Amino acid sequence: MFEIVSKTVLNPTVIRMDIRAPRVARKAQAGQFIILRVDADGERIPLTVADYDREAGTVSIIFQKVGATTDKLSLKEAGEQIEDFVGPLGRPTETEGLHKVAVVGGGVGCAIAYPVAKKLHEEGCTVHSIAGFRTKDLVILEDEFRAVSDRFVPMSDDGTWGEKGLVTAALRTLIESGEEYDEVIAIGPLIMMKFVCQLTKEFGVKTVVSMNPIMIDGTGMCGGCRLSVGGKMKFACVDGPDFDGHEVDFDEAMKRGAMYKAFERNARECNLLKGGEN
Repeated sequence: MFEIVSKTVLNPTVIRMDIRAPRVARKAQAGQFIILRVDADGERIPLTVADYDREAGTVSIIFQKVGATTDKLSLKEAGEQIEDFVGPLGRPTETEGLHKVAVVGGGVGCAIAYPVAKKLHEEGCTVHSIAGFRTKDLVILEDEFRAVSDRFVPMSDDGTWGEKGLVTAALRTLIESGEEYDEVIAIGPLIMMKFVCQLTKEFGVKTVVSMNPIMIDGTGMCGGCRLSVGGKMKFACVDGPDFDGHEVDFDEAMKRGAMYKAFERNARECNLLKGGEN
């Protein structure tokens, strides 16, 4: 069992928890993920390592309430425990040799983008961060991003936070103004990453994306997280989750990601009707 050390509500649907997991905290790195179960009868879900404290032995996770399991997890409070917390899994984000990077985060994907920006900043890299949300009420980690970014560009669909528009518009403006990046790292909804990659391909800028397909075991055995990358089959859990965005088949990934939406919606509705008990 793993103790929830603290719980913070970041916006109406997004929650941060710090979990006491010393062995995971000891080895966790930016870009990796964990798999947890809320209780012994629960499903396994992957969540990105949002931060870690090796001395305290804690790992931070940030999740959005979108399904039955995340609803159930959101009902837990500090001092309570969850059944399983396994990791770190996946390959850490590669940052060696990078001198100037644009980190682009969209929505709750900013929870994944932040630790990458933090790692780059700690290594002395110049970091330009672009964060996009639908509206001001959904913003998370603004102060954290500002603290690790040499330049921070906030964007919102409705103009209530930062500039009005999409993250691709902000990135295009930076590149066309003369900013030269060793790499762009984009993390967010699949459609956002797809259009970021189309933009950076136009300018010949290497782009890395973090993929989060359907996943079960996290060790490459089930094959549920398979993706087409450069015309070859890859597993996000062991080959990624980071991939060359210019080689990812985003259309296939989006189609696979929607396969169980009806099932998940039904499971969530049942969970809500039962008060989150099952």
